[in-house]
Amino acid sequence: MSDTRQVAHELIEKLPEAQLSGLVQFLATIVDPVYTLTNAPIDDEPETEEEARAVAASREWLKHNQGIPMEEVVADLGFTMEQIRGHGQSA
Repeated sequence: MSDTRQVAHELIEKLPEAQLSGLVQFLATIVDPVYTLTNAPIDDEPETEEEARAVAASREWLKHNQGIPMEEVVADLGFTMEQIRGHGQSA
């Protein structure tokens, strides 16, 4: 084990239990960026008037325009479809 990895392990062992979940989430975003997207908390806040207007505008736009393919959105975000499809599978 490298010295840096050993120091990281030692520091983790010193952390209070309450701080471990935040560290795990942070490390997961570094190791697997898709983890953040798929494990984000559900938005349970009420929709604002501004958000409702934006949704209505989006629906109106889609009546007159073609939607954007999922593959294009994924690529724009810097991922591949293989990463999206393979997320959660054992390596």
